[in-house]
Amino acid sequence: MLDGEREPTARVAAVAGVAVMAREFHEAFGLGASDAPVPRPDSWRLRIALLREEFEEYVEAAAAGDLVAVADALADMTYVIYGTACEYGIPLDAVLAEVHRSNMSKLGPGGRPILRADGKVVKGPGFAAPDIAPLLRDAGHADSSAEESS
Repeated sequence: MLDGEREPTARVAAVAGVAVMAREFHEAFGLGASDAPVPRPDSWRLRIALLREEFEEYVEAAAAGDLVAVADALADMTYVIYGTACEYGIPLDAVLAEVHRSNMSKLGPGGRPILRADGKVVKGPGFAAPDIAPLLRDAGHADSSAEESS
C-alpha cells in the first residue's frame, strides 16, 4: 500500500458521518426521521424534486468546468440522498457497504476489471448481487424478506 492510501474499510467508514449529519438536520428542522425502515408515500415526490434540482446544478457545473460548483452539487446530492434514507429509516451506511462488496465482486479473472467500450464496469463471472433485504430486516422492516434487494 502506498503512503497516504487508506484501507477500503476505512474509506467506507469515512462516510459514516454523513448519516449522522443528515439525521441531525432532519431532526433540527422537523423533517421526517425514522428509526426503522418504513415506506414514505407522503414525501417521495419532494425527495425526487430535491434530487433533480441538485442533479441539474451538477450538470450545469460539470458542463461549465466549475470544480467548486461540481463539489458543492455532489455534496448537496449526497446530503439529499442521506436525508431521504433518514426519512425512510434506511441504514444507508450498511447498504452502501453491501453494494460496495457487490461492486468489488465485479472484478474479472485475475482481479482485473472488465470494461465496456465507454468505460462502464461490467459484471465479472464472480459477481454477487447485493443482499440488501436482510439489512432492512435487521433494522426493523418487517416486509424486507419479500422484497427484491437489488
